[in-house]
Amino acid sequence: MKVIETTNAPGAIGPYSQGFETNGFVITSGQIPVDPATGTVPDGIAAQTEQSCKNVGAILTAAGTDFDRVIKTTCFLADMGDFADFNKVYAKYFISKPGRSCVAVKALPKGVLCEIEAIAVKG
Repeated sequence: MKVIETTNAPGAIGPYSQGFETNGFVITSGQIPVDPATGTVPDGIAAQTEQSCKNVGAILTAAGTDFDRVIKTTCFLADMGDFADFNKVYAKYFISKPGRSCVAVKALPKGVLCEIEAIAVKG
């Protein structure tokens, strides 16, 4: 197993890593919409989805894979009322339409509106 680390995505804020590579798979931890350069969170579901996707992409890149090789995502929303707007941005990144679960949760770290984790195969 190999730990995936990059400064192009937020560092872990707990006892976990940004991702792992094992047996030809890359598994990312959930990515909230924190800008790794500034530590800030943008306003609104569209901007937050965009940043979460960028953070997932940075981990995939660091592991030597990309969005086209993602086979499964799990998405967490603070409000299922944001589902349509979340999907509009998500669809720009995950064009291969991987398997997905999307659930509403009571709360997310730092009070953000979304979180995305992914499983990809190595390219």
